[in-house]
Amino acid sequence: MRALVPLVALLVVAGCASNTNTLKPTTQAQVLPADQNTAVAEGAGVRLVADASAWKGSPANLERTLTPVYVRLENQSGRTLRIRYEDFSLVGTESRFRYSALAPFSLRQSALSSRDDGTGGSGRSWVYMGGGPRWGSRFGPRWGSPFYPFYGPYGPGPYAYQCEEPLPTQDMLRQALPEGTLGDGGTVQGFIYFQVVTGRESGVVLEARPVDANSGESLGTLDIPFQVGKS
Repeated sequence: MRALVPLVALLVVAGCASNTNTLKPTTQAQVLPADQNTAVAEGAGVRLVADASAWKGSPANLERTLTPVYVRLENQSGRTLRIRYEDFSLVGTESRFRYSALAPFSLRQSALSSRDDGTGGSGRSWVYMGGGPRWGSRFGPRWGSPFYPFYGPYGPGPYAYQCEEPLPTQDMLRQALPEGTLGDGGTVQGFIYFQVVTGRESGVVLEARPVDANSGESLGTLDIPFQVGKS
């Protein structure tokens, strides 16, 4: 039985090098004529533009660890909008699981831990992967966290793979969508980071829920469907 544990761990380590997200708009999405990877949705005077293949920063292979999605919001609603990560999510088209957007600094605080290998700290990070939900003591399964304990054939175990560059990187912080407010006539853009959906979903829907910053009133939901693949 014990011989299987290193094998499982090896498979998880291999996943760090082979699992890459490829999210492309489905045929039902409205794409830009000049860029088939960029899709748009509009409603209540708000325009959402999204591209899940736009990441060019460091680390270059971020898609193996997270799902970075570039978004741009254009506000012509006549209102001031609230911009918060909690108003964005990816929803599995079959599972209906909702993957919450992750605040970049939360990756350092709750998802990653430094390894002290006797050299004073290597700067590397351990990322905990899994194939099932993370159970909280009060709230049940939580899918919002990008990394949770691996559930192997004999129960949970702290299997992990090691990433060379600690997250979040400066590029991730610099290019992240800024939270705050967006005035009428304004535009805001940046990346939102989600947990990896490759291998779990065949498709996801990016949902943005514009909210009036003054009244708290929801302006509806903007949806962009993506198909999920692996490369």
